[in-house]
Amino acid sequence: MSLPLVALIGRPNVGKSSLFNRFLQKRLAIVDDTPGVTRDRNYSLCEWAGRQFYLIDTGGIIPGSKSGISRMVLEQSEMAVEQADLIVFIVDCLTGLDNIDQQIAVRLLKSDKKVLLLVNKVDRELDEGEIYQFMRLGLGEPLAVSATVGLGIGEALDSIVELLPPVDETFGEDEAVRIAVIGRPNVGKSMFINRLIGEERTIVSDIPGTTRDAVDTPFEFEGRKYVLIDTAGLRRKSKVKEDIEYYTTLRTLRTIENCDVAVILLDSSEGLLFQDLKVIEDAAAARRALVLVANKWDLVEKDERTADRFTEEIRANAKTLSFIPIIYISALTGQRVIKSISYINRVYDNWYRRLPTSELNKFLEEVVQKQPPAAVRGKYIKLYYITQPAIRPPTFIFFCNYPKSLQKSYLRYLENQLRSRYDFEGIPIRIKVKKRT
Repeated sequence: MSLPLVALIGRPNVGKSSLFNRFLQKRLAIVDDTPGVTRDRNYSLCEWAGRQFYLIDTGGIIPGSKSGISRMVLEQSEMAVEQADLIVFIVDCLTGLDNIDQQIAVRLLKSDKKVLLLVNKVDRELDEGEIYQFMRLGLGEPLAVSATVGLGIGEALDSIVELLPPVDETFGEDEAVRIAVIGRPNVGKSMFINRLIGEERTIVSDIPGTTRDAVDTPFEFEGRKYVLIDTAGLRRKSKVKEDIEYYTTLRTLRTIENCDVAVILLDSSEGLLFQDLKVIEDAAAARRALVLVANKWDLVEKDERTADRFTEEIRANAKTLSFIPIIYISALTGQRVIKSISYINRVYDNWYRRLPTSELNKFLEEVVQKQPPAAVRGKYIKLYYITQPAIRPPTFIFFCNYPKSLQKSYLRYLENQLRSRYDFEGIPIRIKVKKRT
């Protein structure tokens, strides 16, 4: 990426995620009083004073961590430090200078990276005099901020912009294909992303629910720009008990609404489960471009018809979603992972597909002649013309004399004919009927 990277670093519970949200003026990172809620690096594009940069929210650093998740969080934060152009080191005014703060400062001084020291939770003017104890860290004069009340946020962003390196090129996120990688917990979403981009950028663990935030990872492949979003696993609402899981489920649903392509991972070794169908329905309801990725294909005993049978099972249990393409992969071995990008590109292009009005009306004339709509209570229904007013997803409006009398079965016929004539694979197209004025 050509845009600068700014990493927010600090021990657990000093307010990194709260400041992340303040800087972006959005609630992107999960904020909770429980230490360690942020585990992966959370990337997001930030703009201030005409400069754009990527802001990275990291999990809390505990130097020397040896336990499973804590060790992986430390490794992720270390990688963020290595990649960052500027490090924003956040400490806590309320708890004061901590031994962990001093250990982190030593690590940052050895990194030879630019460091901005922010003292968070300075909620009152009386607290400002207490920030100078952090001068002992050797990282220069600290800035007082408060993520809670917004104190010093503008000044902190001004300082960040001043310390940024010059930018020769920009990585325009508006030009990138935004891909949400979704699915129930532990189907291999993080491993799929790591294999796709060739880097351990999201935590991979056998423990379900390891990924809690939605993590944005920009990358390029064959000259095309993408942003991958690894999301927390979706579960049925009855299974969501912890407050944190509740918020991550909402965040995942919001991610679906904001993406271009939803890549839905299934566990081939377990078959299609009810939770999988719910995830697919959520993505289809948001009318995103869709791709089904059946992961862990290496664990399935196969013959020449195994893939066909699995596809038939999915089609039989989700008949209204038969337009979604399916690819069988193994994130563990890398089998067909890169090929999934071609599926993503195809459905993304279909999501933007626009058909000429003349072509559509020729199509309408042919399909109505082939099978005209049935009369309802003595009313003969006439379809006059069709238009496509929108894309993302392609939306079609049929104009007729009695729109309320047009049967749903005939609308399904029209949709099937559209799909048969034109390439709308992976797209939940929208069809509306209006009365001709």
